[in-house]
Amino acid sequence: MFEIIAEKGKARAGILKARGIEIETPVFLPVATKACIKTLLPKEAKEVGVKAIIVNALHIYRRAMELVEKVGLHKFMRWDGIIFTDSGGFQSIKKFPAFVKEEGIAFKMPDGKEEFFTPEKSIEVQKKIGSDFFFALDDCPSYPYSKRRVEKAVERTIKWAERCQGERTFAILQGGIYEDLRKYCAEKLSKMNFFGFAIGGLCIGEPKEEMHRMVKLSVEYLPKEKPRHLMGVGSPEDILECVKYGIDIFDSAFPTRNARHGTILTSKGKINLGKRKVKGDVIDEECDCYTCKNFSLDYLNYLFKEKEPLAMRLATIHNLRYINRLMENIREEIKS
Repeated sequence: MFEIIAEKGKARAGILKARGIEIETPVFLPVATKACIKTLLPKEAKEVGVKAIIVNALHIYRRAMELVEKVGLHKFMRWDGIIFTDSGGFQSIKKFPAFVKEEGIAFKMPDGKEEFFTPEKSIEVQKKIGSDFFFALDDCPSYPYSKRRVEKAVERTIKWAERCQGERTFAILQGGIYEDLRKYCAEKLSKMNFFGFAIGGLCIGEPKEEMHRMVKLSVEYLPKEKPRHLMGVGSPEDILECVKYGIDIFDSAFPTRNARHGTILTSKGKINLGKRKVKGDVIDEECDCYTCKNFSLDYLNYLFKEKEPLAMRLATIHNLRYINRLMENIREEIKS
């Protein structure tokens, strides 16, 4: 269930429910690609305010399908919050590699055997592993691309979406940086029976202003009463801007990946750790996370210089708390 409870301009605050769990939107989903948020225990994620995550269903299928199907994804990873699962098509093309064909995505299993994901099989896998919300299989071309390639991606995405409509499923909107294709795709998908709509194919190398322009345009053609998910976008600046356009849900590896590489987000801007010039006692005076309450900036910087694994864990705790505090503030501002 999704309900809008407050609006400020085009920004909305809402309630999203699944399995008796209620979360407020706008909300940020940390990426738990392989059924874990890298470096963190589930309880540590919950302590910083995380209530929902996103897992890559194709990774689970390739590496642990039998194990997960037996007990369910929540029990497997000891996560009692909400789980979204991405179909994994875009990531697979980058990593396995996989190949987009007319009827779905072909990829290789770890043993070298070729497998094929149709739209129906993708949803079936997401249901079998016990996800709360699913994403329809889409064709997301890598940037840079030609308009003809994006036209083909839109055609496939619409055709595939028709085959996997459902009450807990999000359709994914494609169209690259082309206004006419974004509008066409959004209008076609909006007529279908989906729980929500995701905007995909952005933040993959295109200019930032183009990304914002496409998000703003896409939202105009999506149903107001349905949740809107912006895929792969997670910097504080982009979140603030895209909430104003009417986005409800974000997911990205931005805060966790940056943390592991020594970049922390603070109320005074980014700090790149592991450098001689970084000095200080307080990490972020506005933050209430475990890292900030217990350790100094000097200590965290020292851990990164010494390449201690604890550094990544403490920085990840802080960055996720920073993003969650940002979302809390955004929700309060909309409601007030």
